[in-house]
Amino acid sequence: MILYKPTDEHIWTGREASKDLYVYQKVEQIDLEIQNIPITASNSFVFLGYECDEGVKRNGGRPGSKEGPQAARSQLAKLPHHLNESTAVYDAGNVVCLGDDMEKAQSVLAEKVTQILNNKGMPLLLGGGHDIAYGHFNGIKKYIERGQKIGIINLDAHFDLRSNENSNNSGTPFYQIANDCKDANLDFSYLCLGIRNDANDSILFQRAREWDVKYIEAELFHKENTSYVINKINEFCKDVDFIYLTIDLDGFSSAFAPGVSAASPMGFSVDIALVAIHTIISTNKLVSADVAELNPSYDRDDQTAKLAASLLHFIMHKVALL
Repeated sequence: MILYKPTDEHIWTGREASKDLYVYQKVEQIDLEIQNIPITASNSFVFLGYECDEGVKRNGGRPGSKEGPQAARSQLAKLPHHLNESTAVYDAGNVVCLGDDMEKAQSVLAEKVTQILNNKGMPLLLGGGHDIAYGHFNGIKKYIERGQKIGIINLDAHFDLRSNENSNNSGTPFYQIANDCKDANLDFSYLCLGIRNDANDSILFQRAREWDVKYIEAELFHKENTSYVINKINEFCKDVDFIYLTIDLDGFSSAFAPGVSAASPMGFSVDIALVAIHTIISTNKLVSADVAELNPSYDRDDQTAKLAASLLHFIMHKVALL
């Protein structure tokens, strides 16, 4: 039974260049089953895919996001990079959901995230459904010391606080995390950016209020409201030790991200997302990040895959400048 596999090396190709100019030339392949990320004194970024759309299926969404990691890689490979020689970039392969065993895939994902963090790499995960968040968070939780506080920031149209009474799925990860935190007597610190009224029912808003979830609704999450957005992010970040950033591509307007499991024209724009991400990185508390819900089956001209790639490219370069 194979739940983890290295990436196909042929995915990392791009424009021919005699010098190290493009991301595909910077990336080194690594197999976490037989080797660890080399510990370096400088930045190292580690891509890890989550080939799973079982959670999307359970949540009634459009399947296809299991192909997201490879689609994002193929677009990222072609981009030029501006990283110095001491900054390393690794591709650590993919965690694979076999059949409908999403929970096992999440468990393996958590193990790999912890392994990367223990070797001082920054995980950059590629989804896959937003159920990636449950495995990702648990990997971070195993890494940090008791008493340290993780803040979750989710760029998304949805709270993903649905009850898992019937099943765990792509709409339940933060409900699961909140209950796990309660059972372990840990704080649940959660900020959502881009929440839409037409994407969350009244029960979810009530649950968010009861659990003191912070959020900015989509009608306030725009470039003209930049100062408010920055202040809300900084206020949230000052009370935590680490930030886990998760970006659900279905939070963007379908004008930017048609290739997702739940597309909508009413989502937010790229400019305010970049402001938010830059603000988060500037706190120097970002420990790990993921991009979720890329669904190549519904993409147009690889537009959403290119967006995912550019977001990861932006994160790497802003972190490397710290």
